[in-house]
Amino acid sequence: MPKVHQINHPLLAHSLTILRNRNSDTECFRRHTAIVSQIMIMEATREISIDERLIQTPLTEHRGAEIHRSLIFVPVLRAGISMLFPARDFLPWASVGFIGLERDDNTAIAREYYQKFPGDLDKKRVLVLDPMLATGGSLADTITALIDKGARSITAICIVAAPEGLSYLQDKYPQVDIFVAAIDSHLNDQKYIVPGLGDFGDRYFGT
Repeated sequence: MPKVHQINHPLLAHSLTILRNRNSDTECFRRHTAIVSQIMIMEATREISIDERLIQTPLTEHRGAEIHRSLIFVPVLRAGISMLFPARDFLPWASVGFIGLERDDNTAIAREYYQKFPGDLDKKRVLVLDPMLATGGSLADTITALIDKGARSITAICIVAAPEGLSYLQDKYPQVDIFVAAIDSHLNDQKYIVPGLGDFGDRYFGT
């Protein structure tokens, strides 16, 4: 899958192990979510455009670089909010769109209950933030909604993914780059990722 980028880094492996541990409390889970998210966002923006900027150092003039303000973050509610906070620490000027999708535990199908996107999607690179890529349905629905609103450049950033979800998303939207920290074994009968880390939103928000 040429558009799937699995990121390998010792800090990532360390923090991901803590996220998987059922004994990690909410505070610890939140702290390591931020670490994982920032590593993933750094990798996903490696090819971002930069502009030349002339500045004055304490000694002389210097031609440096400034990130071209061309990004929009779209967290998939509610779990995607966990990745938005560390993303905004890096890039506080970036616009933010939202889409709310709620999973039906009986059917594993997501229902959209909220949508609000910036108006210039066609001119920006959209980074979709969704920690868990299970069946791929929610992420595909998000990408569909973004394309319908004019988005042309979309990248998905996930923490843990199942092979089934990756295959589904690549079949449906082969042009979308997907950055993941881990590709797990499979989905169980309840469509949860195995070994996974449980319900990300519940663990992050303490619900």
